[in-house]
Amino acid sequence: MVFWIVTALIASAAAFLLAMILIRAREQSEPAAAYDLRVYRQQLREVEKDLARGVIQQNDAERIRTEISRRILAADTQLQQARKGASQPSGLSRTMAAVTALVIVGGTLGLYWHLGAPGYGDLGLRDRIRLAAERAESRPSQAAAEAEMPAMGKPQVDESYLQLVEQLRQTAGSRPDDAQGQALLAQHEANLGNFSAAYAAKSRQIDLLGPQATARDYTELAELRIMAAGGYVSPEAERDLQQALSLDPTHGPARYYWGLMLGQLGRPDLAYREWAATLRDGPAGAPWVEGIQAQIEDMAYRAGVQYQPITPGGSNAASLPGPSAEDMDAAGDLSSEERQEMIRGMVSRLSDRLATEGGSAEEWARLIGALSVLGDSARARAIYDEAKIVFASDSEALTLLQTTARQAGVAE
Repeated sequence: MVFWIVTALIASAAAFLLAMILIRAREQSEPAAAYDLRVYRQQLREVEKDLARGVIQQNDAERIRTEISRRILAADTQLQQARKGASQPSGLSRTMAAVTALVIVGGTLGLYWHLGAPGYGDLGLRDRIRLAAERAESRPSQAAAEAEMPAMGKPQVDESYLQLVEQLRQTAGSRPDDAQGQALLAQHEANLGNFSAAYAAKSRQIDLLGPQATARDYTELAELRIMAAGGYVSPEAERDLQQALSLDPTHGPARYYWGLMLGQLGRPDLAYREWAATLRDGPAGAPWVEGIQAQIEDMAYRAGVQYQPITPGGSNAASLPGPSAEDMDAAGDLSSEERQEMIRGMVSRLSDRLATEGGSAEEWARLIGALSVLGDSARARAIYDEAKIVFASDSEALTLLQTTARQAGVAE
């Protein structure tokens, strides 16, 4: 109610000022002929002064007086006509003032009623963050989201392909311990648009793979859940993404969907930061990079950021110590023991440098993520606690650290 009262008072004040201008313009306006009369009379006085000083002759003075007198008579006639005329009637002025006031006051309130959110309280940053956290806790589950989805039509595919998929279902059902068979079933169910069946098969594959399941596997599982829910990132998909990012904090598709989820939860600030970092890491032309490029400008607008184009994998990429995307790719050719040893060496060097020289919040976040990849959750939690003290006065850095720690599973 206070908002409506204040808005009505401001609109009324603006309308009153405009109405007074319309009314007083009629009362205080002066015809142009009145100004002409003053000028001509002053000219007559100047003629007498010039004649007395000898500047002009008597004959010239008479001729000038005659001309000025003629102009005075014409101006006086125009003045009398203006005073008797109705160039700006009083009733019309008051009517226009009333209409103006009605348009301003009524139009202002009506426009807000149509475009605004009547009854919606003012939300500061802290309140918005709190509401986003509540929304994350209370948002619909995967099953609830799928129940709201409209029924899909029958896919337009060859009958022979449908028969092959049916055979694959029977084969996968008879061989429940075949991880490869479950992977094929998930792929072909997705091709048919049966995303629920696809992520069920993918989930069985991951269970069979156990510790051998990769970040890609968990991201594909999350993606299938998201597609089954029409683009909605459910709590179940979030857990899959967390697992993927704990295995590989640099995994591009997982980072894309993580940013998408943050935007859905009402945290476009965190979503934009995640997508911007993912773009800088590149590589250009990757599907997740193209997806981010198509949406990041809108996300920046929602976050209140003046967006500047980011070149994927370009010179503006952050060069931070620690395991990068290229390092992870190179590690793919190594054995499990060699890969872990390589990551441990990088983590050790980064940890030593941060302990002796300090570093940015991004470097601390990368160390937390790398430790989670190594399975050293206790140390990752200790590093997170230390980083919170180091960046206690930097809210943006704390937000980044909290997001990384949450992905790593070491946040409170």
